[in-house]
Amino acid sequence: MKHFFSSLPKAFLGCFAGRKLIWHAIAIALTLIVVSSGLDWYYFLHTRADMLSYLFFPAVLLGGILPIIIPVSMVIGGYITKNNRVQILGWAIGQAALIGSVVSSIYKAVTGRIQPNLLDTVHDISGNFQWGFLRHGIFWGWPSSHTTIAFAMAIALICLFPKNKIVRCLSLAYALYIGIGVSFSIHWLSDCVAGMIIGSVIGVIVGRIWKDRSKADTNEPAIKS
Repeated sequence: MKHFFSSLPKAFLGCFAGRKLIWHAIAIALTLIVVSSGLDWYYFLHTRADMLSYLFFPAVLLGGILPIIIPVSMVIGGYITKNNRVQILGWAIGQAALIGSVVSSIYKAVTGRIQPNLLDTVHDISGNFQWGFLRHGIFWGWPSSHTTIAFAMAIALICLFPKNKIVRCLSLAYALYIGIGVSFSIHWLSDCVAGMIIGSVIGVIVGRIWKDRSKADTNEPAIKS
């Protein structure tokens, strides 16, 4: 727990340090392209299908509760079984989820983007942003918190298990399911694309910090690939 809080400022600031800012700029630039080209609205119109709703609506729920359930369960489980590796994973994933939530909320508080209206396929509101501060809250908008958090968690895990194909596949499958799922419902495509990029940046930073921590605790990699 101590390392979770002591490394939190470093992890958060690291997401905006040096070349990491370039990725934020890329996320913004891609959003401008997708919005201005009309791709957001086109994607919205062509993903109105009952089958897609049935298959991907759970992503909205899973993307909201799993970032809480998984880290807490791992930390508690690791503590009960005295398994330090599991605890480290829990704290690492939890930190990635927390930073993902904070960063996306900060952006949302400023951009104030209007979410898709699932009942209106006539009026194009994909370009509606309410610039300012908290003009549209921090729940809706750009970037997608669901996607940002999912990719932050997934990439952090991949950084901790760089050679484990199962971890890579399952982590990316989960993150993609969440990102694609919310792009069919509560978010625009560009919200999710930006979330993928920003979340990946967060995941890399958090993964590296906790990889170093695991080595320091045991003088060898505590989390094996």
